[in-house]
Amino acid sequence: MTRHDIDHDGPVNGPAANVPIDGVAQLPHVHHLDVPGDSNPYGSNEKVDKLAHSDIASSDEIEVEVKLYDENGRDKVLETAEDFATALVSLDDDPAMIIHTFRMWFIGVGLAVFGAVLGMLFQFRPQVISVSALFLQLLAYMLGRAFEFFIPGPGSRFHTGNWFWNFMNPGPFNIKEHVASQIMANTAATAAQACFVFASDDLFYNITINPGNAIFTLLASQLIGYGFAGIFRSFLVYPTAMLYPPNLIYVNLFDVLHRSKGEMLQETFFWILTGVVFVYEWFPEYIAPLLGSFNIVCLSARNSDWVSYIFGGAEGNEGMGLLGFGVDWANITSSPFYVPLATQISQYVGWALNYIILPAVFVRNVWHAQNFPFISQVIENGTIYDQNLILDSNFALNRTAYEIVGQPWQSTSTVIYNIGINLSIGATFVHIGLWYGKDLFIAFRDYLQNKPVHDIHYRKMSIYKEVPMWWYGLLAISAFITAMVCIYTEHSQLPWWALIVGLLIAIFILPFYGAMSAIASFTPGISNLFQMLGSALIPGHRRPTWCAVLHSNSAKSTDARHLPRHIQYFELYSSGSLGQAVGMLSDLKLGQYVKLPPRTTFSVQIVGTVVGALLNYVIMQVVVNNERAILLSNEGTRVWSGQQVQSYNANAILWGALGKEIYGPGGPYFIVPLSIVIGLAVPVIPWLIWKKTGWHWLTLLNTAVLAANIGDLAGGTNGYINTWMTVGLTSHFYIRKYHAGWFRKYNYLLGAAIDGGAQIFVFIFSFALAGAGGKSVPFPTWALNPDGNADYCKVTG
Repeated sequence: MTRHDIDHDGPVNGPAANVPIDGVAQLPHVHHLDVPGDSNPYGSNEKVDKLAHSDIASSDEIEVEVKLYDENGRDKVLETAEDFATALVSLDDDPAMIIHTFRMWFIGVGLAVFGAVLGMLFQFRPQVISVSALFLQLLAYMLGRAFEFFIPGPGSRFHTGNWFWNFMNPGPFNIKEHVASQIMANTAATAAQACFVFASDDLFYNITINPGNAIFTLLASQLIGYGFAGIFRSFLVYPTAMLYPPNLIYVNLFDVLHRSKGEMLQETFFWILTGVVFVYEWFPEYIAPLLGSFNIVCLSARNSDWVSYIFGGAEGNEGMGLLGFGVDWANITSSPFYVPLATQISQYVGWALNYIILPAVFVRNVWHAQNFPFISQVIENGTIYDQNLILDSNFALNRTAYEIVGQPWQSTSTVIYNIGINLSIGATFVHIGLWYGKDLFIAFRDYLQNKPVHDIHYRKMSIYKEVPMWWYGLLAISAFITAMVCIYTEHSQLPWWALIVGLLIAIFILPFYGAMSAIASFTPGISNLFQMLGSALIPGHRRPTWCAVLHSNSAKSTDARHLPRHIQYFELYSSGSLGQAVGMLSDLKLGQYVKLPPRTTFSVQIVGTVVGALLNYVIMQVVVNNERAILLSNEGTRVWSGQQVQSYNANAILWGALGKEIYGPGGPYFIVPLSIVIGLAVPVIPWLIWKKTGWHWLTLLNTAVLAANIGDLAGGTNGYINTWMTVGLTSHFYIRKYHAGWFRKYNYLLGAAIDGGAQIFVFIFSFALAGAGGKSVPFPTWALNPDGNADYCKVTG
């Protein structure tokens, strides 16, 4: 497959390419390196000397050697984003490698169907599970090798070498086929947010969206984000500083599976460890749950509520898991192996604050904390709050009923969690602006001035045709027009101008949101912001005329201003677009790392999105139509549950129908939206101190990450938190600094093996024994699988 050089759409310099991954510092940009004559400008490294005098060595290869080894030939400690991108990502590329083969498209589309069906089904299960990208990566590899074996290839008497057989099987299943099929499948496997809107409309509003409208809404809500991603890719993808740390796990595994060059040690290490983790996971997840939540304090004091609150963590909402050292890799995941040290340290500080804040507000009975369990997500007013009692037949607020029923109260743990999330939203803008704003501005300026990008992988991509900017622009405009039509044909209650405002705000936020994800491996929970904005922007919105007659008899008791449906659609097109944009930006970076042509990345993402949208909608409709009564019930069954869509609709009710009463200046939770404003000031103090003192440790403090983890322990299982911290510090502090060679070769591969083994286990276990297949089979009770909480802490209720 032949590629030609072309002019790109405005290359730019890389911002902060030499910013340490465990801190922040401004160092000069690294420019293209040349080797003049017999001199060696790179130092006295023996390996570099040999390359510098080689007739075949390129300056890129020499640059890699400079990054990997010091003057004594020892492995360098990886410090900056440039170090990580250079040392951990291969420069190997074969532009003639065939990508668009039968097996790539068959595997990609097939796994897209598989991922889309499972991804949507899992949203209606009691155990909500996501379809792991690494799980799909392993499935794609196994299927690719199977096609390579069973379809006649070169050298077979059936393979004549013509276009048909080269399309069917051109030879070994290659890395670019693998990456393309994985991106396509992973794009489809994420449950589309629009399906929650349609399910909510159907279940709670008795509104069934026309299938054509629904599918166009699904596509529009996702493709707008893709258009935004393409427009911003010049400084959110191309520069070295935009590392996207989770991609290093995938890239490392791709390299080992396809570029091992006869060195089988790493591949053997991966497969053996994957098998070991798969076998081990049967114990903490099924046979011996105590292993996943071991806590010596719980074993010593089994009858104390406060011991359970502080130290418990085996069960959902049990406690905060202090001193718990459970080893359950399905919970720990690969994240401590790739999350940057600065992000990890900020996360640890945020977690530590949980142990102070949550007990303090509970003891002081703030927001009636003691009326709820210590950790809870329910809404009450003495009993579990029935929102239907305060809404009329068209789900607008009935003020007469509201005055009778009373105000809903949230658990204090939920309020603290939301305060932390909102502090993080405000802090994200200022943190990126203070530490990286100058670099982002320079990148944008260089893009406008058509300056080259100084990224070693981007230079290797220059032989491939870039996706023209007008493709992305046309995609965004087409999706916007489609969205504009759909909000009216669906009677969404969202005004046209609100859609435009929401999208403009999303465009403004994307550089900050995307940069935080790319640099810190942290994606802020932005949906709260758009729920607030939707409630504030449309407080006086009245129902469309098509339903006005329905309310003629209840006008005196119904507040027509506060409607929950417009919140759902406003959030769908704003925060949903941001999520889709960040996902595509990450895939574009993955393509840059493995040298996948940009147009191929674009095409497989679009196909995956279309396949995912169609299958998501079909599965959502089937489940909602067949299991309506169960999805509307509080309990659900072992097989089906409406918890996800109920929660989604409840948030819309709180903001759309009760936003002013609950979160307004006179409401009990005004501090929640106010926290966004407070969050804007949070990063300023450490930054000013750093400017004044130069203390390096302040560069390790990401206040947006810290704030997001205030309240993070107020839910879920937390018995593995200390193990997560131990693994993260061992990986990114000890091994990275004192065993740099092992870190480079095995750290990310170890993370991939842990995720691979755990995800294969979760998939098999969920359907075989955990109830996702229709029947749950509990393991008999014994010492490591006790009645009650698995860590032996008291059940507090």
